Amino acid sequence: MSAANRPTLVAGLVAILRRDLLLAFKRPGDVLNPLFFFAIVSTLFPLAIGPAPEQLVAIGPGVVWVAALLAMLISMNGMFLGDFEDGSLDQLILSPQPLPLLALGKTITHWLVSGLPLVLVSPLIAVTYQMPFDTIGVMMATLSLGTISLSLLGSVGAALTVGLNRGSALLSLLVLPLAMPILIFGARTVALAASNDVVSAGIYFLAAYCVLGLSLAPFATAAALRISNE
Repeated sequence: MSAANRPTLVAGLVAILRRDLLLAFKRPGDVLNPLFFFAIVSTLFPLAIGPAPEQLVAIGPGVVWVAALLAMLISMNGMFLGDFEDGSLDQLILSPQPLPLLALGKTITHWLVSGLPLVLVSPLIAVTYQMPFDTIGVMMATLSLGTISLSLLGSVGAALTVGLNRGSALLSLLVLPLAMPILIFGARTVALAASNDVVSAGIYFLAAYCVLGLSLAPFATAAALRISNE
């Protein structure tokens, strides 16, 4: 990449981020629905099983991670759907800006709107499960890496299913198998932190998965958008 093109690429990425963030905040329901789902599902379990501290600490990591995964799935289908319906997806594909860069910008926006709020709210959820303070830090770190990976996986699935009838169900079938390692390692790492065991292996795995997704997902999303638009 030449030095002359670099500012143009950065401007394109910033423009798509700014546009999608403005659109997201004009539709607050799209932002709040996954967050409310995550909070409600996570807080219902302590009410159902009782206040026993040992039991809450044991199930807390798994419940929080499953709730986060399902909350992310709720918001994935709309990643490209609005652009498809109003015709702006065609403009993105025909844009002189690299389509993988634009796809990455939309994925970043999705994480900022859907993933980051879950990470910020998770300490309040952890209090209901009586998790130690150190465990809360590990949970936020794993959720940060995991939700980024989920947004990247979701971008590929959403691009493949955009415009299809019952695309949400198909999107879930596509994303869930690839998301299982994230769920398993994320929940297990938080559980190890709660029992004062070593957690570095799980965090390294989630970080490696995230880097792999950042390297491959934008190109796969761009290819899927071109295929879906044909």
